[in-house]
This record gives sequence, structure tokens and C-alpha cells, in this order.
Amino acid sequence: MKITPLGERVLIKPALEETKTKGGIYIPDTAKESKKEGTVIAVGTTKEGNELPLKAGDKILYGGYSSDEFEMEGQKYLLLELKDVLAKLE
Repeated sequence: MKITPLGERVLIKPALEETKTKGGIYIPDTAKESKKEGTVIAVGTTKEGNELPLKAGDKILYGGYSSDEFEMEGQKYLLLELKDVLAKLE
């Protein structure tokens, strides 16, 4: 199924949470911090119909608390507004 975000929104697949430290210690679920990093799957357009400065496959850092999380075909996805994207990783 193909999803196209409407407006200035970005569909991302969040990065997986670490379950083990570099030293080999397993992290319990209660102590895990969610990474605010993900991969862009699809992008919407500006109000004028122009392309957003992101494309599918870009790795990003995001913030904010207004993202919508959903699951499709066993994968977790986030739909967030462009203003919540903090940086593009290269």
C-alpha cells in the first residue's frame, strides 16, 4: 500500500531502539529512551504545491510530541509535520 502525506507532512520509519549497550548489557524496556531518528518514506508538498526539502530515503532527526504513530503490515511508522524535522543526517 502506498501512503502519500497531505500538506507539509513527512512519513517516516523510526529507527529501532537499542536493546543492548556497546558493552553487552541488556537494557530493560523501562529504561529505554526512544531515538528521535528515522528514515523518510514519503513527503507531502507545501501549500503552494512545491516539493519539500526532503526525499524518500533521507535519514532525519525529529522532535516534538505531535506525531501520529501507526502500524501497517507489522512495521511502525510516524506521520509528522515538517516543522518537527530538526535535521537531515548525511
